[in-house]
Amino acid sequence: MSTKTESKRKAPAGEKVADWADGRLGIYSLAKANMRKIFPDHWSFMLGEICLYSFIIIILTGVYLTLFFHPSMNEVEYHGSYIPMQGVRMSEAYASTLDISFDVRGGLLIRQIHHWAALVFLAGMLVHMMRVFFTGAFRKPREVNWMFGFLLFVLGMFTGFTGYSLPDDLLSGTGVRFMQGAVLSVPVVGTYLSMFLFGGEFPGGDFVARFYSVHILLLPGIMLGLLVGHLILVFYHKHTQFAGPGRTNKNVVGMPLLPVYMAKAGGFFFLVFGVISVMAAVASINPIWALGPYRPDQVSTGAQPDWYMGFSEGLIRVMPGWEINAWGHTLALGVFIPLVIFPLVLVAIAVYPFIESWVTGDKREHHILDRPRNAPTRTAFGVAWLTVYFVLLIGGGNDLWATHFHLSINSITWFVRIFFFAGPVIAFIVTKRICLGLQRRDRDKVLHGRESGIIKRLPHGEFVEVHEPLSQSDLHALTAHEQYKPEELGPETDENGVRRKVTPAQRMRVKLSKSYYGEESQIPKPTPEEFREISSGHGHH
Repeated sequence: MSTKTESKRKAPAGEKVADWADGRLGIYSLAKANMRKIFPDHWSFMLGEICLYSFIIIILTGVYLTLFFHPSMNEVEYHGSYIPMQGVRMSEAYASTLDISFDVRGGLLIRQIHHWAALVFLAGMLVHMMRVFFTGAFRKPREVNWMFGFLLFVLGMFTGFTGYSLPDDLLSGTGVRFMQGAVLSVPVVGTYLSMFLFGGEFPGGDFVARFYSVHILLLPGIMLGLLVGHLILVFYHKHTQFAGPGRTNKNVVGMPLLPVYMAKAGGFFFLVFGVISVMAAVASINPIWALGPYRPDQVSTGAQPDWYMGFSEGLIRVMPGWEINAWGHTLALGVFIPLVIFPLVLVAIAVYPFIESWVTGDKREHHILDRPRNAPTRTAFGVAWLTVYFVLLIGGGNDLWATHFHLSINSITWFVRIFFFAGPVIAFIVTKRICLGLQRRDRDKVLHGRESGIIKRLPHGEFVEVHEPLSQSDLHALTAHEQYKPEELGPETDENGVRRKVTPAQRMRVKLSKSYYGEESQIPKPTPEEFREISSGHGHH
């Protein structure tokens, strides 16, 4: 009888590489700790994924376009395949964009995917931020992440502006000229800033090359860093979730990252890519060949910026042309005041989480989301801001509104001027009343149950509708929110009879706190005693 000594099994090459990498990078232990991380499942969380996937599509298509684009203002004579433009003198930037559109294989499709993905990215960012705002997902510990997301949105706006300015066509040139006029309105340093941006008098010979560097290197690099930081913080703080049975501030109910969430995310990426590709294939956007190259003495008819910059143009279009002349200098208030309002509005949005925390005095961590109706003041603020945005969007396209609907452009301008102030006030009041009405309906539903549609006649002849009791999960969803109490100033004197010193900031904080959590801002939740009284048959049920 002979014995055989089995030789030690040799590891496959892939396993050796994995062991080598794990020994130096600790990938296995890192993956083991995080690949089973739980993520809640709700359709609104896909809004952030749409932003992420469209950003990836922008990067991929942008790399392809850089291979063929020439960021130069040098003048050339066009001899490409687009016959109507042959013999026309234009910049190399415009000529190379025509070549991408008509001579590069798949160039026009990639251009359109790039442009549509940018619009989808910014639209997704806006809706995603509104979801975060209305549900209170920006509260501690996510204030920094809110600012990261806000900066991504703002930088995306300027990245889009520099991007559609690169082809040097008549429409983008008009937009750049508009921006240069705004820069010139800055007191003292406006002319210096303009000369620095354009390398001389407008349009200069350098602005396309400078915008190109900013568009493909500076802004995307910053955005990529912010995006990575945003995702790391989402991973670190764990995902927020809506109230429901078993869900608390100390746990997350959902599916694991691997394999469930990764499989869904992968499929959703290709779905987003497919939808954007179909949009690019069937809907033309930015047809520069129909506009022609930019000339400073021409303006394209119906020139409009992309939607995300429309409200900034609306501010300038509806502002009266006021000017101040002093010491031989002219201050164009008609442009300078909107230029000041624009960043102030953005800053107010960026720091709102800290403002709300100061007003309400709430310094706790929050991982459970609010229903918008249960935070009427915050929801009303959000709707008021959106109202301002859409009113100014009308102002930014007042000429098109006038021509398409046969209206007076002056009437539209005055409408925007009036509703810039009245619109948000009306929207705030109406939204708050709607939220309170929905709270009352929830209270009645908890106490009386759901309407069944069945009419029952009582022995004494009265007709009543039979109500069905809610399930425990529905009852939890309608009663899980907290009932906050507004801040109080407290006694005017201390225990020694000495009058307390109350600062104006403290008084303002108390007043604002009452506007958030006072009697007129929230409907009391039904108490267990009220529920038991009605359930026992003392009320109609």
